[in-house]
Amino acid sequence: MPIPLKRDPDRADVPSEREDGHLQVDDLQFIVRRSAHRRTMQITVERDGELILSAPPGVDIARLQAFVREKRFWIYTKLAEKDRLQRRVARKEFVGGEGFLYLGRSHRLKLVDEQDVPLKLAAGRFCLRRDALPAAREHFIRWYSERARVWLSARVAEYQSRMEVAPAGVKVQDLGYRWGSCGKGDWLYFHWKTILLPARIAEYVVVHEIAHLHEPHHTPAFWLRVERAMPDYAQRKDWLAEHGIDVEGI
Repeated sequence: MPIPLKRDPDRADVPSEREDGHLQVDDLQFIVRRSAHRRTMQITVERDGELILSAPPGVDIARLQAFVREKRFWIYTKLAEKDRLQRRVARKEFVGGEGFLYLGRSHRLKLVDEQDVPLKLAAGRFCLRRDALPAAREHFIRWYSERARVWLSARVAEYQSRMEVAPAGVKVQDLGYRWGSCGKGDWLYFHWKTILLPARIAEYVVVHEIAHLHEPHHTPAFWLRVERAMPDYAQRKDWLAEHGIDVEGI
């Protein structure tokens, strides 16, 4: 559900935190996540516009309200930016010459009458068999998912020893608006679209999720772990925030 960017002047300035972990402050609604491991408050604007307010257990509603109002301009700016970017995304057309990303590089689509598999990357082009056109998107998702599982597993293997973790394994699936997730049993989940990103950006997603095996929340300790493994992580993180939307129109 889209979040309105304009404040309702008739709405009372009284925040309320419901038992289900939601906080309403004026026209902004937050999912509140409290953790004993967290020492500071933090607001996260998810890629779908959802607002997450992370806080220590003892922070009362008045302090949450004050923090939200202090960050209000930043929140509205982020919501407006995400709304603009979402409108920019367009679905691909599966026609000859259309470009499709793979590890940050665009490869033109070529329709062919015969080949041994419905879709493959050959000589710098994606080759799609004509009789596979009705299910073209499904073939691309399957191809990307298979390559992502191999590539991401290799990157996880490279970083797990230096980051002192032992993930249970890697799973690739559609995670909606999330690039990755650290699941129960120390499994690492990645969106299949991660393989569309430039290699150095996809590598940042890997390091980010591995760090969550140590620190479940985006605390200073979490970002310190990320920085130790990837000193230039901030540049990669900023690139993903600004350009990640460009890979979503499959």
